[in-house]
Amino acid sequence: MAAPSLAYNAGAVGATDHTPPDGGLAAWLSVMAGFFVIMNSWGIIISFGIFQTYYVSILHLPPSDISWIGSLAVFLLFFGGIASGRLTDAGYFRATTTLGSFLIVFGCFMTSLCTSYWQLVLAQGICIGIGNGCLLAPMMTVVSTYFGRKLPLAMGIAACGSVVGGLIYTGMARALLPSIGFGWTLRAIAFIQLGTLALAMMVVRPRQLPAKNGEILPMVDFSAFREPAFSLFVLGSFLSFMGVFFGFFYLASYARDIKGMTYEDSLNLLLALNGIGFAGRLLPTPLARLFGTLNTFIALMLASAMAMYTWIAVHSTAGLYGWTALYSIAVGGVQSLMPAAVAVLNSDLRKAGSRLGIVFGAVGIGSLIGSPIAGGLITARAGSYVRAQAFSGSALAVGALLILAAREIRRRKTSASFWSRL
Repeated sequence: MAAPSLAYNAGAVGATDHTPPDGGLAAWLSVMAGFFVIMNSWGIIISFGIFQTYYVSILHLPPSDISWIGSLAVFLLFFGGIASGRLTDAGYFRATTTLGSFLIVFGCFMTSLCTSYWQLVLAQGICIGIGNGCLLAPMMTVVSTYFGRKLPLAMGIAACGSVVGGLIYTGMARALLPSIGFGWTLRAIAFIQLGTLALAMMVVRPRQLPAKNGEILPMVDFSAFREPAFSLFVLGSFLSFMGVFFGFFYLASYARDIKGMTYEDSLNLLLALNGIGFAGRLLPTPLARLFGTLNTFIALMLASAMAMYTWIAVHSTAGLYGWTALYSIAVGGVQSLMPAAVAVLNSDLRKAGSRLGIVFGAVGIGSLIGSPIAGGLITARAGSYVRAQAFSGSALAVGALLILAAREIRRRKTSASFWSRL
């Protein structure tokens, strides 16, 4: 047996076939581990609006420059999934995720010492971003190998970690920044990350799947692009995620610059954004069972696009809170269902990590350029957010239509396969 397969046996749960057990102690412990990983990756990312506003006021730089820090972290979170997903398939789940946990905690401690823009880019953007990339795809891959029918529920529960992380870290920043300062606020966050990630690494166990003798999988499974449905899904994901994070990064700045809110009130808006996200993470589960995972995913993407367009028409503080609820539910559902949607299109469970990594890579590129483009549109329009809102909504809408086309191709192929067997 090849060395990668031996490496995969360490700490793995055996499997005699590709059929997921859809439950059991190891399966639900993997969901718990995924919850903590998402709490410390997505939880920090959706809280970046705190740092966006704080860095603009302290460093006196344009919003588009500051957004590169958060965009780099998102890009590396997703793009790193190409390598980490493949390493998971090869059997190096434990080494990859341990490295990722270390980099996240180390990067947060280093961020607490930063005093200049380039230091923040290295620590918060690159170091934490690489750590996120080493963790998210492997953990979601492990969860997907344990669940079949219950996969949307499992992914939804794990995705709630981002809501918990967003509430905890936003609340900590709101309470601690004025009292103990930036440095110790980040260190307090790092200590929470250390404890929760250590617990996640203790309880998760990858599920071993049978491999074909002599098969060596490439780092990037280019054969996946021979499937038109998968290719369209990748392109649609790239475009849609150009618009997904604009609200998370710029809502607090919008509240202060356009609505005249105080810094504390703008953070309250972020707390509402993250808190309402519970519904966005859990609501897709029953909807996916009723209407199908891909159908629900597409509908939520279109709802997210509509939220971006309707943001332009918001003129009051009360209306802004109402819009925040709509946006949080729609975008939260997109984030929680995306790995499950990839699993639906995946035709080979042994390549789950590689396929998820490809989609994560495309999403990462879209996330990297989306928020800075939106920030540039704001600067070009002398502080007006209208063009940036329209850009983000259009990216989401076009991405949803491409994924709708992917769903239709898959439906026709499945239908043709069914009739050919009769």
